[in-house]
Amino acid sequence: MSKKKLIIVNLAVMIGLGSSFAIPSVKAETIQQQRTEIQKEIKNADQELKEVQEELAKLNEQIKRVDQAVAENNKKIKQTEQDINSANDEITKMEDEISVLEKSIKERTEILKQRAVSFQHSGGNIDYFDVLVGSSSFSDFVNRAIAVGKIVEADKNLLEEHEADQSTLSEKKATKVKKLADLTNLKEELVGMQELTLQQKEENDQLKEELKNEETAVAAAKNSLKQKDANLALQEASTAQAVSSSNEGSSTQVELASGKKADSNKTSTVASTPVNPNGTVNDLITAGYKYIGNSVYVFGGGRNSYDVANGRFDCSGFVHWAFSTVGVSVGASTDSLKYAGKQVPTNQMQPGDLVFFNTYKTDGHVGIYVGGGKFIGSQSSTGVAIANMSSGYWANKFNGRVVRVSL
Repeated sequence: MSKKKLIIVNLAVMIGLGSSFAIPSVKAETIQQQRTEIQKEIKNADQELKEVQEELAKLNEQIKRVDQAVAENNKKIKQTEQDINSANDEITKMEDEISVLEKSIKERTEILKQRAVSFQHSGGNIDYFDVLVGSSSFSDFVNRAIAVGKIVEADKNLLEEHEADQSTLSEKKATKVKKLADLTNLKEELVGMQELTLQQKEENDQLKEELKNEETAVAAAKNSLKQKDANLALQEASTAQAVSSSNEGSSTQVELASGKKADSNKTSTVASTPVNPNGTVNDLITAGYKYIGNSVYVFGGGRNSYDVANGRFDCSGFVHWAFSTVGVSVGASTDSLKYAGKQVPTNQMQPGDLVFFNTYKTDGHVGIYVGGGKFIGSQSSTGVAIANMSSGYWANKFNGRVVRVSL
């Protein structure tokens, strides 16, 4: 065999050998690229799953707050119904008392009429003076004088009792009307609030179901990706072993077969709103931001540390708390808040002003204006939230009352 031919044969052998080595190497690189992409997708799935689970955790806390609010609101409604029943019993009793008073007044009126004619003689009127003058003797005069005095005193007492009973009757009627009005307003508010809270509960339950479905889908996708990665790892290990046996092996591909676990641990923190006794209007407005999506409307809420810590407010309780964070004390009811500062025309409204709405009653809802036709407050349907008052529901309910409280 010539030298030239030997070189050609050796080159062919080397090419053949080279090809046999190159094929596994290229395949291993391809598998590695596939695994890199899959592991990236697994990492993304981990992050997405973590975010869904965090949303679920927050939503579960919100659902607990709403459930507790529903239970407490139902308790208040039952108590109010009991109060209404008691009030109706009292009103029935009051009506009986009124009937007795009216009867007593009528009877006294008849007595007074009889007294008026007690000294009448047939056809003619004789007053007390005529009775005294008509005495037949001094002793008769004395007796008549004593009798007239007693009658006059008795008539005076009857008249005073008559006037007192009439006054009592009027007061009882006024009390009856006011009590009925107050109970009617409270019942309307509680029933409306209950409907909105139950609607919020239904929306939360629906959102939870959607998040659970998303969690299941993401987890299934992650498991599928992990299975693909495991299959590729076996292929990669087999390829690396073949390369190692042929090439006295590099362990690089075998090490890759084990994969690397992505670090997806991230700590999420909720920034707390600082309490500043010398705060600005901006501090006042932003104080409640931490409760947006993290609170619930509770009738009478926001007036103790437990409610504040757990984001439980009604509209006036939230306003009262928000102002306290900037060192300003205002009332905790809509009736007191509408006199908490200076009345301002609507066209001069500024961020930080109180705005009032006619809901179940005049000035039944209050919030803090934030600018841009919006306000922040604790709404029955959302808890603490920023709502639009330039269109829609709140625009129709806004009554034009604007109050500016000095900070």
